[in-house]
Amino acid sequence: MAPKVLVSDKLSETAVQIFRDRGIDVDFEPNLGKDKDRLAEVIGQYDGLAIRSATKVTDKILANADNLKVIARAGIGVDNIDIPAASAKGVIVMNTPFGNMITTAEHAIAMMFAVARQIPEASASTHAGKWEKSKFMGVELTAKTLGVIGAGNIGGIVCDRANGLKMKVIAYDPFLSEERAAKLGVTKVELDELFKRSDFITLHVPMTDKTRNIINADAIAKMKDGVRIINCARGGLVDEAALAEGLKSGKVAGAAFDVFETEPATDSPLFNLPNVVCTPHLGASTTEAQENVALQVAEQMSDYLLTGAVTNALNMPSVTAEEAKVMGPWVKLAEHLGAFVGQLTDEPIESIAITYDGHAAQLNLDALGCAVIAGVMKASNPDVNMVSAPLQAANRGIKISRTTQAKTGVFDGYVKLTVKTPSKERSIAGTVFSDGKPRFIQIKGINIDAEIGAHMLYTTNQDMPGMIGTLGGTLGENGVNIANFTLGRSEVGKDAIALLYVDGRVPDNVLEKLKATGLFQQVRPLAFDVA
Repeated sequence: MAPKVLVSDKLSETAVQIFRDRGIDVDFEPNLGKDKDRLAEVIGQYDGLAIRSATKVTDKILANADNLKVIARAGIGVDNIDIPAASAKGVIVMNTPFGNMITTAEHAIAMMFAVARQIPEASASTHAGKWEKSKFMGVELTAKTLGVIGAGNIGGIVCDRANGLKMKVIAYDPFLSEERAAKLGVTKVELDELFKRSDFITLHVPMTDKTRNIINADAIAKMKDGVRIINCARGGLVDEAALAEGLKSGKVAGAAFDVFETEPATDSPLFNLPNVVCTPHLGASTTEAQENVALQVAEQMSDYLLTGAVTNALNMPSVTAEEAKVMGPWVKLAEHLGAFVGQLTDEPIESIAITYDGHAAQLNLDALGCAVIAGVMKASNPDVNMVSAPLQAANRGIKISRTTQAKTGVFDGYVKLTVKTPSKERSIAGTVFSDGKPRFIQIKGINIDAEIGAHMLYTTNQDMPGMIGTLGGTLGENGVNIANFTLGRSEVGKDAIALLYVDGRVPDNVLEKLKATGLFQQVRPLAFDVA
């Protein structure tokens, strides 16, 4: 029987035809995704689900999806898919990470033009039969300084287009190397300098804990008078209430927003303010982009359902069915190693070196390498996957190397990751035990045996009496339960580390209490995808 796919959102007819041409039984119901009850009723009939943003794939939907093998999102954002629930159900989640890049970048440029010349307001005034020529005094883009926050795939395109407009482009991106900055033709700066120098500011970063409200009242206070702010990336990157106050005071001359803290945005502090351009999340809304991502989805899903090939999966490595049984635990280990270093690194990464020892050297090293890089990059971009991660690393000028060697120690095989930044070098190694569970076996050259949990706490200190008591006591006094506790040291009185497996994220106030003791060189909460 032919695999059966449901298309529950508006997708190109050409994409639907691709399914048919490949021998897939496809039901095209572009409005079904908006009816969650009916979707839950019928989803059990299908092997694949092709969606855009309107369909919300919740745990309740997945609970009924007994035959579902793959969900494919036409576009990059997967906020509308419960990925942990899909993983637990054994459902692969795919996206199309590159189809919308140019379209989104062009929209940001268009929004910048619109706010510079007050085009929407001038158009509305003229349509109303007014001729208010003197009311709409704009500014040129030529020779103005554009501050780009996030110089990844989309941000890099914006930089290129802005250079073509003869703007002075400066960029803030902790992971942007000087070499990559030079290729983009931009000046790399720190965030505060960007705020102080920019005439226009545009954001091109994902939503993370680090980027949430990256532009707030304090940031606006540091900006030039008359700055204009553009956000076509993610809602929540800018504190809308703070920006509204900046617009009312005249500190901010204008803003152009395609994304909002709450979507659909039926209300916002930015609405009905002068020289504020608003669009309903149109960054990916061009015929070209819609067609590109739709065709990619159809091809990717057909390939998987017919041949088992996995492309652009967010919760599964790109490996063959034969490799999956052996590779699965090692891929998770590789991701965890990368995630560990990525979460500890706050400066540009110059190089990533991966050593495969013994049994590990006989596995699919391309897949393992992609998993390592994805783990590293996810700390700064949660949307990255094993396919897009190497390209993102290359775009940032990160040098990737790998070494294979015969068994050298007590373990049948292990993977070691070494990451270099301008100021330091970090290393971590891990293996897969006979129970199939990944373990960390070495950090900073210090031998350990650490089980990996969803929430962990990593500390470093000088080896001295009382450290364990301080650490355990502080956590216990503040209601933080320790599931497992691993210690290690280089030698007596020298570098020591602790890696704690805890039941949930350690609250910020508890972290501050640990730091306030003055005994720890580093106190960092860590999170790992152990589903």
